Amino acid sequence: MVRWQELEKEHTLNILREEEFAIVRLHAGKANAIDRLFLEKLVGLMDELEASGARAAVLIGYDTYFSAGLALPSLLPLGRTELRSLMDLFETAMRRVFACPLPVVAAINGHAIAGGCVLALQCDVRLIADGTTKIGLNESRLGLGVPPSGVEALRLQLPASSLVPIAVDGSLFAPMEAKQLGLVDDVVPSAEVLARGLERARSLARGTAEAVSQVKLALREPTLRLMEEHREVELDRWVDIWFSQATQERLAEAASRLSQPRPKP
Repeated sequence: MVRWQELEKEHTLNILREEEFAIVRLHAGKANAIDRLFLEKLVGLMDELEASGARAAVLIGYDTYFSAGLALPSLLPLGRTELRSLMDLFETAMRRVFACPLPVVAAINGHAIAGGCVLALQCDVRLIADGTTKIGLNESRLGLGVPPSGVEALRLQLPASSLVPIAVDGSLFAPMEAKQLGLVDDVVPSAEVLARGLERARSLARGTAEAVSQVKLALREPTLRLMEEHREVELDRWVDIWFSQATQERLAEAASRLSQPRPKP
């Protein structure tokens, strides 16, 4: 059995093993907010995962967080060159998850917002904990665009009727709402999200590793090609929008809210 208590105080990303399966545990600071270090470690973990001999993997966060998206307070001071470089790394990290030859299950144990939702979309299957968990792409409400890794993953995995409410409207969804839209595959009890994720990973890995990998990558290759074709132009557009006056005002307001201490219960 995995002894989670040994890692609860660490702010890092880890791979744990459960028999033939890997648990990729995201534990990288407040709400698993995505910054450069998070992305660099995620890329490294995907390299480690592919070399581990695991049959499949479960991606999970900590506490009540899967990932709350980009770490806005730390990114706002960046200049254009620095931000463009970080978003290039973001795309690299997302595609490493998307193109992983192993089946990857997102066990969404807590909020998966904006970039956190994009990360979940790179996985083959998404299970979400029931309760107060929220998931969604609220970039448009922040004045931002959705990067190509998010757009193309949406096109591949969701029905066309769900794209406008998810990506254009930018709402955040409760678990059952997300399932109805196809944003997640199933809603599971919060206490069972890891166990159910491992169960689904075992099911996905019933074939031989070679056959599963060939089928998965063949299905995803056209989407990977589109991600790459649109990468430079769409990231430049994304950065242009980030530095527009209207977006800077919205981002500053959001960062201010995130920086405020939570009231004590």
